[in-house]
Amino acid sequence: MFNDNGSFLLALFEFFLFFAWFMCLFWVFGDIFRSSDLGGGAKTLWVIFVILVPWLGILVYLIARGGGMQQRQLEQARAMQAAQAEYIQSVARPTGSASSATEQIASAKSLLDSGAITQAEFESLKAKALA
Repeated sequence: MFNDNGSFLLALFEFFLFFAWFMCLFWVFGDIFRSSDLGGGAKTLWVIFVILVPWLGILVYLIARGGGMQQRQLEQARAMQAAQAEYIQSVARPTGSASSATEQIASAKSLLDSGAITQAEFESLKAKALA
């Protein structure tokens, strides 16, 4: 397949360029669709430009809008983290019927009677329920 050393190095360089272009393409497309300051028409034009003239499109995009790429990615990460924290709090929040102090103390008493917790742990749970 490779007749001399130069053809192998050239093939390796071509593979590297293809891989680099593919990664840049994913980053640019992700940023185009993540960007909230671009309308649908502008996003469409950027996508068409990047598809029709790949290397030039990516370079022009990086020059024109590259400065805000990291900021948009951080904003998305913060929004996802806030949504996850809100979901965890909504799931971990006790429901209305199980949150009453009487039911918490009764549950702790049944654990004490079964031997799952000690008297000190029961008193601690009882104090938390009454607080």
